[in-house]
Amino acid sequence: MTGIVLFAIALVCLFLGYSVAFTFAGVSLIVGVFVLGADLFAFMPYRIMSIMENTILMAVPMFIFMGIVLQKTGLAERLLESAAKLFGSIAGGVAISTIVVGALLAASTGVVGASVVAMGVISLPVMLKNNYHQPTATGVICASGTLGQIIPPSIILIILGDVMGVPVGDLFRAAIIPGMMLVVAYVVYILILGKIKPEFVPPITVTENKRELLVQALKDIVPPLILILAVLGSIFSGIATPTESSAIGAVGAVVLSIFYGSFSFGKMHEVSKETVKVTSMVFAVLIGATAFSMVFSYSGSEYIVEDFFMELPGGKWTFIILAMLAILILGFFIDFIEIAFLVVPILLPVAIALDINLVWFAILISMNLQTSFLTPPFGFSLFYLKGVAPKSLRTTTIYKGVIPFILMQIAVLLLVILFPEQLIFS
Repeated sequence: MTGIVLFAIALVCLFLGYSVAFTFAGVSLIVGVFVLGADLFAFMPYRIMSIMENTILMAVPMFIFMGIVLQKTGLAERLLESAAKLFGSIAGGVAISTIVVGALLAASTGVVGASVVAMGVISLPVMLKNNYHQPTATGVICASGTLGQIIPPSIILIILGDVMGVPVGDLFRAAIIPGMMLVVAYVVYILILGKIKPEFVPPITVTENKRELLVQALKDIVPPLILILAVLGSIFSGIATPTESSAIGAVGAVVLSIFYGSFSFGKMHEVSKETVKVTSMVFAVLIGATAFSMVFSYSGSEYIVEDFFMELPGGKWTFIILAMLAILILGFFIDFIEIAFLVVPILLPVAIALDINLVWFAILISMNLQTSFLTPPFGFSLFYLKGVAPKSLRTTTIYKGVIPFILMQIAVLLLVILFPEQLIFS
């Protein structure tokens, strides 16, 4: 019962807008001291030390640094401009280029906010100027920006790997096909829309020489692709661990900034400060969540949760359905980091007891959390885009635009649930 009260108080505080890290730590401290006794927290320093010594989590600041460097060096802008001109002459060309660039940014940054803002600043004005259907234009940008949740190197996959005790390299491999399925689904949707309602995604007039455009596009796309292959290839080939490859990515991003002539020590200082801010937030949440999970576990609540799910008819399929629904609904209101640290540790013992493959389960959670970035009323991608969109663009327009993409994400999620052997372990 203690754990249920703890969980309920934490959720209420999060809904009221209190800081995530301090909510986890504060609620755990109050409930733990008054119910279980202060001696419980004698173990807390050891848990914090284990976080500090965790080599897997070292990849988080490295990949964040890599993503912010690529954002600040104007990589996203170069990619989008070249791709839009290259594909713009076909119906839906700008939207398709936004999706392709979104996938490339996901594979080179893993930072959702940066991708959505970059594409909102660059692609959205081009689409609106060329009379794109406003909901479609906003939906494409929001959905493309969230691909960083599932396409490696995804920060959430690193966090889930640590929380669930699963090798991050295995998660990266398993996420490739589902991520590509989403990209293909988005592109096919735009192509079909271009055939059925060409006025929604009209072509743009391109005056530049095709050959010059192709050469420029190769200059803008090939170097980031080399970086992506270096980072992911070193993991998949077994040459480097995800932590080591994150260092390759960080150094490679700096080299790219030099290659594009946008390197400066002032810019690197700005990038470093931004990296520290984001990393500090993640680790503060992690320490608070550690206190939360410790109190929840020592109160015996995890056994109550496990018994509840084990007694339900349908076995693991009932558990999967309920878990996915719970994460999807919670994603309407709270961030993916809170869900990873708050909900996943509660579900994990049940998944183990039901003999569910944890790599598969982690991919399902990651895809579900990706959907939560798009779901109204509090989908973070919606607010990222609204923050850089023209004031005339209404929030309800963005809400309408993401609905087809939410449905596509749910459809792909269902396919991954039904065909894990073909899509995850092939």
